[in-house]
Amino acid sequence: MNKLPFGKKNYQLMVTGLVVLVLGFTIMSLDNQPHGFGFLGLTLGPIIVVGGFIVELFAILHKPSESEN
Repeated sequence: MNKLPFGKKNYQLMVTGLVVLVLGFTIMSLDNQPHGFGFLGLTLGPIIVVGGFIVELFAILHKPSESEN
């Protein structure tokens, strides 16, 4: 049988990272200051987006165990 490069946990983490990324970009778009120069657009949103990219990186680098495939 084919060995898949990612296990179930990898895909769960990828979906979680994608949701965090969408949440961060949505928070940035909710800033009502001109050109997004408020707290949501310059501080909170980008921190959440970076967190989403870190989750995605961890999802890609996580080595699946034999029972996950």
